[in-house]
Parts: sequence; structure tokens; C-alpha cells
Amino acid sequence: MIQTQLFDKYVDEYEAWYESYHEVYLSEIEALREQFRKLPQDIRGIEVGLGTGRFSEPLGIKEGIEPSEAMAQKATKRGIEVMKAKAERLPYADLSFDFVLFVTICHLENLTYAIKQAHRVLKEDGAIIVGFLDKNREIAKHYQEKRSRSTFYRNARFYNVHHIENLLLENGFKDLEFNQTLFGDLDEIKEIQLPKPGYGKGSFVVVRATKK
Repeated sequence: MIQTQLFDKYVDEYEAWYESYHEVYLSEIEALREQFRKLPQDIRGIEVGLGTGRFSEPLGIKEGIEPSEAMAQKATKRGIEVMKAKAERLPYADLSFDFVLFVTICHLENLTYAIKQAHRVLKEDGAIIVGFLDKNREIAKHYQEKRSRSTFYRNARFYNVHHIENLLLENGFKDLEFNQTLFGDLDEIKEIQLPKPGYGKGSFVVVRATKK
């Protein structure tokens, strides 16, 4: 609830970050897009916690959920159909979607419940795609060190790759594939970085996995 209130209050500050760190944002999009290219064409999916639609719009995602009304209003203006809901209780029927995208897991109340819900609404052999800041890399460490002065990351919870890997495997997913981007400190990234396979060097990691 506290996080939702923060995003409602500071939505313009949130949007401004993407302009200030435009190359960082576009690098993240490229890493996500690389995994989306490996999915079949003409499939239906959602983004969970889609914010203002900054990721859904360029990735061609037409619907999803967002608990912050102020964020959802901006996403709607970007052409995205938004339902007000939380990741831990998705308002969709079982076996509804071909993919589910998460990019804001550090703000979720209960990541395990959210993963279970994603598994529930995915069709057989559907894909989950998770983009996240690796707790063990530079940018997440920077946010953790300065969390007391941060508007959005004060209550954030960061995860390392092995935690996410185990969580997916333990909750009905298989065939995990990773890529990574954001090599270097946040303020040093002045051009779009192409993603590289694996993890361990880039601060932003994307994992794609298939429902068993």
C-alpha cells in the first residue's frame, strides 16, 4: 500500500527518470526485446505492474495490471488496457495468456505469490519473462546504499539471480534462459548497450522460462 501511494504521488518524477536515463531505459528494452523475439508471433500476454506503460508500449503489450491509479492513467493514454489489481492476485482466469512480463519485482509485496499467479494464468508452455536489477551488481548496490534518500527504492527489495532462478524452478517453470545489460555505473551509461547472454556482469538481467 505504501508503494502504491508513492507511485500515485510522484508519477511525474517517475516519468522524468526515463528521460534523464534514456539510454539506460532503451538498453533494458533491448534486453527484453531479445527474449520476446524468441516467442511465437501473434500471441497474447500481459505485463504485471506495468506502471505508466514504459515497457508495455514499445514491446507491443496491450494489457496488464497496475495498482497505482495515477500510473494506470498514463498507461491508458499510451493505448494499454489496464486493470487495477496487484500481482499477488491477478484478476484473470486460469490458462489465459501466452506470456506474462514482470519488470518491477523489487516493488512487489510477495514475489512468490506473484510467480504462482503468473503460472496459473499462463497457458501450457506459456512463457514468463522477468527483468530485474541483480542485487549483486553495481546499480542495485547503489540504490541499496542510498535507499534512505530515494523516493522509489526506499522500500524496494532486490534479488540475486540464483534466488530468481530457484523461485521459478520451484514454482513450475523450466528451460530458463538469461541475458544481461547495463554494464557499468548508472551515470556512466551514455549510449544504448546491446544485451549479452548469461548474467554476472550486467546490472539488469532478463530471464525467460517456460511453464511446465
